[in-house]
Amino acid sequence: MRKRFIVVGLLTLIIIVGAITARFVRVSGFSTRAQPTWVERVTARTVRQWAVPQRMRQTINPVTFSPDVWAEARAHFADHCATCHANDGSGDPEMGRNLYPKAPDMRLAETQRLTDGELYWIIENGVRLTGMPAWGSGGDNDTDSWKLVHFIRHLKDLTSAQIDDMKALNPKSPAELEEERQDQDFLDGKAPETPSETPSHHQHKE
Repeated sequence: MRKRFIVVGLLTLIIIVGAITARFVRVSGFSTRAQPTWVERVTARTVRQWAVPQRMRQTINPVTFSPDVWAEARAHFADHCATCHANDGSGDPEMGRNLYPKAPDMRLAETQRLTDGELYWIIENGVRLTGMPAWGSGGDNDTDSWKLVHFIRHLKDLTSAQIDDMKALNPKSPAELEEERQDQDFLDGKAPETPSETPSHHQHKE
């Protein structure tokens, strides 16, 4: 009976959201620049809650927190997560701001009140209909993902020096890598490269 009630409730919610969304699209169009409506937010939270198995909601982080775990978690987050979430978890970088829904500020209560198991499940399995992908092995015992749960729990403890250290580990674009190479060449006293002159297809050979 309870399962049937949940299914009926979910179908009803989908129909209501569909009707409201269709009305909204006809009036205002559909753009990811807008903030999600309250209906979308409630629906997303509800679906996320139902998506996490009960056994995982009650699971406590099996990895013991330590200075080494804290350092490894910071490095992992800087390399894999900060592009969308920012080193400080604010969700403020350009990529995070332009997702729909936008990347959350994980320092706030909406994220912090999730259980260890819920945070782990989201990291491992992602969140459908958002920009959050699935990471890790998909099982229940991915040590790196449990360390990231510790990172999220200790966001308030990040120091300015630690955030600066994380910046050096952030992924870099080809343009940033090229700029760094040119800066290093300058420091090493190397002459700047000149663009090679290749004849265009409009030029005729004599």
